[in-house]
Amino acid sequence: MSALSFDQRDGFIWMNGALVPWKDAKLHVLSHGLHYGSCVFEGERAYGGKIFKITEHSRRFKKSGEILDFEIPYSVAELDAAKQLVVEKNGFQSCYVRPVAWRGSEMMAVAAQNATIHVAICVWDWPSMFDTNEKMRGIRLDIADYRRPDPATAPCHAKAAGLYMICTISKHRAERKGYADALMLDWQGRVAECTGANVFFTKDGVVHTPIADCFLDGITRQTVIGLAKKRGIAVAERRIMPEEMATFDECFLCGTGAEVTPVSEAGPYRFTPGAISRTLIEDYTAEVNRKAG
Repeated sequence: MSALSFDQRDGFIWMNGALVPWKDAKLHVLSHGLHYGSCVFEGERAYGGKIFKITEHSRRFKKSGEILDFEIPYSVAELDAAKQLVVEKNGFQSCYVRPVAWRGSEMMAVAAQNATIHVAICVWDWPSMFDTNEKMRGIRLDIADYRRPDPATAPCHAKAAGLYMICTISKHRAERKGYADALMLDWQGRVAECTGANVFFTKDGVVHTPIADCFLDGITRQTVIGLAKKRGIAVAERRIMPEEMATFDECFLCGTGAEVTPVSEAGPYRFTPGAISRTLIEDYTAEVNRKAG
């Protein structure tokens, strides 16, 4: 990917119902979303010029706004059309798609019921990062210090910007130590997810993954579970304690950015990427390209 700063790129961004030149898509420094975290977003990906699970993402985007007590002022159909328009106008085939909605600057206090809800949709080039053989080497994970919060303390089912603060901190710490990412536990010390991807394990031909009750039940996560079941692979969604990782055979992550990525190491625990990981990488690749066809 280009190292060019994201505010200095060329192209178009859809903002509040219209396409604007990329460098003109701005918000005021006193926007409520910047100061108080009243901001939601989506992470999507286009393959062959078509956005994968486009409507599912638009529905979740709308729902995230509702959870943060605001209404995104566009329908699911309007959001779908706008996202596809931005992909086409920027001339991309394989790209990342980022819708974002935030409270504006009309009110600057904790309460901001009358602030305008702004919406923007941006896209940038993002080809698949690794081929299957490269992925099968597996990545290394640190164990994060911060934990996913108790669902009674945060809107964990919204894709809300503020929930990613501890993810950024944890990923930075991991990368400084030479890891690719960090595995996060939940508020009770159970395995939860990584900083931007859901996590899966395998044992004796069964796939195991944490229950998504204090973090997002990712759309990629749902897709991978469906693909595993289609293959006849049993999937157990359950509580997983960290020490249980010593008993698992394989580990892999999934998410819009990660797609399906095997893991070779998580803190003191070691895994050997194998047949299930490879199968799901290949099936996921086929699925996203089939939908793009």
